[in-house]
Amino acid sequence: MATKYFGTDGIRGEANGSFLRPDMLVRLGQAAGFVVGKKSAKPAHAGKPTVVIGKDTRLSGYMIESALQAGFTSVGFTCLQLGPLPTPAVAMLTRSLRADLGVMITASHNPYQDNGIKMFTPNGIKLNGGFVEDIEELLDHPDRIPLVGPDHIGKAVRVEDAVGRYIEFVKTSLPPALRFDDLKIVIDCANGAAYKIAPRIFWELGAQVVRLGCDPDGFNINAGVGATSPEALGKAVVAHNAHLGIALDGDADRLIMVDEKGDVLDGDLIIAAMAQYLKSQGKLQGGGVVATVMTNMGMQRFIEDMGLQLIRTPVGDHYVEAAMREGGYNLGGEQSGHLIFRDFATTGDGILAALQMLAFLKERDSRVSSLRKLYTPWPQQLENIRLPATANAAAVLESTSVQASIKTAEKALGAKGRVLVRKSGTEPLIRVMVEAETEAAMRQHLEAISTAVRTEV
Repeated sequence: MATKYFGTDGIRGEANGSFLRPDMLVRLGQAAGFVVGKKSAKPAHAGKPTVVIGKDTRLSGYMIESALQAGFTSVGFTCLQLGPLPTPAVAMLTRSLRADLGVMITASHNPYQDNGIKMFTPNGIKLNGGFVEDIEELLDHPDRIPLVGPDHIGKAVRVEDAVGRYIEFVKTSLPPALRFDDLKIVIDCANGAAYKIAPRIFWELGAQVVRLGCDPDGFNINAGVGATSPEALGKAVVAHNAHLGIALDGDADRLIMVDEKGDVLDGDLIIAAMAQYLKSQGKLQGGGVVATVMTNMGMQRFIEDMGLQLIRTPVGDHYVEAAMREGGYNLGGEQSGHLIFRDFATTGDGILAALQMLAFLKERDSRVSSLRKLYTPWPQQLENIRLPATANAAAVLESTSVQASIKTAEKALGAKGRVLVRKSGTEPLIRVMVEAETEAAMRQHLEAISTAVRTEV
């Protein structure tokens, strides 16, 4: 079912814009609280319903947090405030604190002007289905939301040990005696939610840590640093003669790595390496891995050559997680760096994924650059075409010229390439991806389709 406010990864938009403004955010807290409280039917002995609320480092997080608290408390919820914390930490703490709902205030990899809201069920799974539909219905009909009386208003409580709880959780995913004392690591936190936590975790495990993107000021989140801008990390790794680099995004649910030469390893390569490793250990479940339509064909061939299946889903780590849960898989993720290790977590976790990769590299006594020998990626490029406020993405995508350019490319490429043209679920963009066995074919069809889209826009 199409949604009005929720996109592929929760709600996202400009802070203080059409939706992410105080009046609508209060209404969102009320609607989500009422729907979740009604569906959970918590027994009386369990006390008031609770919501845990975390955020990244954007300036607008203060406003959004306060408005959501007002909404939740007005329908009787206790708000457990976590402060700046990675998205996967919020998912984990929603489970461990037996909360009825988890909320993360973040726009992930977007610039500071944007913000957003991700919601989690008591099991730490991203909210979807009937919950979202019912919440949206109430957002448009706030008069249907019953508020509690003065003696049942909720309160807000700070969870003082939230950081420590998450740090111990991710560290326990490693073998007890494993240390990184011989490693020098550059850690880029995108000036985001993990700016204190990630360097501390790797330092506690013995690594020599060089910090990058760890000085948030409310405005510099994802600005030239982090998983979507790994060039700065590559230069830092070479300059500091480090063994590797780790790049997270604004809410630390993505991981992109850089080898000792400064070259980037994307999510596809990390999944491929971990699939090979877990299979050799007899720990890979489901007979394959889950990825998305963006995953490179070179990676798919590598997975299939190991006798495994590659299950593709639409873009979005919640689609990956759902397919993993339904099919019994324990490894999956996205090329962009959302990596899910379902033995430990229910959502993408950049820090946890980095720890698993380091454990693998330590056991193999391998350099990060050695992973490039696993497979040869097919030439693939993604072009993002920004939409003006007045543009209708659906009309652009369905236009005769755009459809003709897509069909021409698909016919010419056949089984030797792929085309994916879609509207972004998190930004006002149309994304054009073309993949082919040859660089020339890829560039030819990418240019033709992108030109058709720009002309329609």
